[in-house]
Amino acid sequence: MSRAKASQPLQALVEYISAQNDEALIGVEWAGDEAVLRTRPQSVLQVLRFLKDDSQCLFKTLVDLCGVDYPDREQRFEVVYNLLSVKQNLRMRVKVSTDEDTPVPSACTLFMAAEWNEREAWDMYGIFFSDHPDLRRLLTDYGFEGHPLRKDFPLTGHVEVRYDDEVKRVVYEPVTLTQDFRTFDFLSPWEGVQSLLPGDDKAVAGDESGAD
Repeated sequence: MSRAKASQPLQALVEYISAQNDEALIGVEWAGDEAVLRTRPQSVLQVLRFLKDDSQCLFKTLVDLCGVDYPDREQRFEVVYNLLSVKQNLRMRVKVSTDEDTPVPSACTLFMAAEWNEREAWDMYGIFFSDHPDLRRLLTDYGFEGHPLRKDFPLTGHVEVRYDDEVKRVVYEPVTLTQDFRTFDFLSPWEGVQSLLPGDDKAVAGDESGAD
């Protein structure tokens, strides 16, 4: 995006931030009228601390922290930090790229709001945050297998959970589906199926009876 859409105060602030964090930043991008600062996992706390504490920045509010999955990339995950400076009336976005094995330092010591957001990113994507005080699953059960928002996670999941009246407890069972198209190699499950799906025979029978 062109930086012409950004306000002059924000452009000036980004130039100041870049000059003060030259070695910590990989680059600066523009998404409409918002600046995006790219950094490395080992430098993210330095950048976040500067944005929060510097008198010309004062981005003291972590509005959101989330993960993004790009499975075709060598570093498939991005951690996105959306910051707000009430004092400056400006927003700033910080992005960090990482892979499945490289942890990202937790931002809990800087922003209390980061704790549950990082737990969600761990639960949904498997992004590990080092030095997190309580990195447990947040939205799924503790015995859940996999990370549901990864692009390669199956739509049906791996296991199903239900309450068993006989044993009087919650049980985990492998997912079982009766559909003929449980496994398919084509782009859409509705293309290329040769056999009739359950219920199609009734539709065919209805058409024939209507023709009479």
